[in-house]
Amino acid sequence: MSANVKVYSTSVCPYCVRAKQLLERKGIAYTEINLSNEAPEVRVELMEKTRHRTVPQIFINDEFIGGFDQLYQLDREGKLDQLI
Repeated sequence: MSANVKVYSTSVCPYCVRAKQLLERKGIAYTEINLSNEAPEVRVELMEKTRHRTVPQIFINDEFIGGFDQLYQLDREGKLDQLI
């Protein structure tokens, strides 16, 4: 079974692009929620839930793992494959 990966992004975010590239390079399927196309309330709810104001915000199996830096760190440490 593969993990449920969600990436909350915006249209003008270079770290969002890098996070999606890392996932694609590893063959990890993900769902992208582009906050540029969502109602403002979606972003507010997300920020209240995670206490983070920046994107990307990445969830694996509904667990908030952080942004690109945290995703990259998990990959470097070999832990990303374990989560997927």
